[in-house]
Amino acid sequence: MKVGVPKEIKNNENRVGMTPSGVAELTRRGHQVFIQHTAGEGSGFVDGDYEAVGAQILPTIEDVYREADMIVKVKEPITPEYALVRRGQVVFTYFHFACEEELTHAMLKSGSTCIAYETVECDDHSLPLLIPMSEVAGRMATQNGAYYLQKTQGGKGKLMAGVPGVKPAHVLVLGGGTVGEASARIAAGMGADVTICDVSLPRLKQLAAELPANVHTLYSSVHNIRKELPTTDIVIGSVLIPGYAAPKLITKDMLSLMEPGTVLVDVAIDQGGCFETSHPTTHSDPVYTIDGIVHYAVANIPGAVPNTSTIALTNATLRYVLALADKGWQQACHDDKALARGVNMVDGACTYEAVAKVWGLDYTPLVL
Repeated sequence: MKVGVPKEIKNNENRVGMTPSGVAELTRRGHQVFIQHTAGEGSGFVDGDYEAVGAQILPTIEDVYREADMIVKVKEPITPEYALVRRGQVVFTYFHFACEEELTHAMLKSGSTCIAYETVECDDHSLPLLIPMSEVAGRMATQNGAYYLQKTQGGKGKLMAGVPGVKPAHVLVLGGGTVGEASARIAAGMGADVTICDVSLPRLKQLAAELPANVHTLYSSVHNIRKELPTTDIVIGSVLIPGYAAPKLITKDMLSLMEPGTVLVDVAIDQGGCFETSHPTTHSDPVYTIDGIVHYAVANIPGAVPNTSTIALTNATLRYVLALADKGWQQACHDDKALARGVNMVDGACTYEAVAKVWGLDYTPLVL
């Protein structure tokens, strides 16, 4: 199969779809790999690294899309790429269709086969291709929250750990999944007082047993969240309903419950955000303030640490990329139910029920 890896063109997205190590596995199996010129530089991989393992370097993004049977990316195609995606081409990337109506219709119109990393789902409901980036995003959510808590960045001017005689900052984490757990661990390691919320009592029990002593668990309800907000310094939103838009756990009226300089970090912004006042920001312009509350809502948080993120992502995606290349997407999905659940669109039809519901589309169950 001809596999193409274009350069990411989303704002400040420095990750790349595959490492040279991953490419080496594809070429070793006889596949052709086309890498766009300088695609890997932001992650620390130069063209020569790819050429050394058998890839061919192409000068433009148009060349890569034209040559490839399958595109392997990090982020969803954006407007300049829509016309490059063609019927029958497999596009394997993060899509987050539930919060991108224009993208949804563009990919349906293209007739391509869209396989979304975020909806590849195992029988135990784990999300193997979302986990590595969630681990990065969770760790960075706390780092960024602590940075913007500084007075010079618009925050309250509090130190996460406090000092002897001064209480530490209070961090509220909404959602006890991969992002939430990672955020809580880093916040606890920085010395903060941490509360993590979830609606699953078994998950709260697990978190209580595994997380440090300065992390406290709380059942997630509107009442409980509202009670926490007046004494909270950083709120990290990390809720996820696979394929659907994130629920709004912090509404606009709740901002008045918080002290000025409180920092909201919305890691769920890829799925529409879990704060009502959130809108996507970028690494070049990451924050804005509403009613004195600092909002950080960068839609590609792991893009700030692209070397770590690219390696972690390829570690997770490679087995699926190899299966798709070796067998073709239909046989690969027939053999692997988790991968089949990742198929969101085929030949102009929406094959993922949650996306169809969000945008009022006809749902066509995937037939293999």
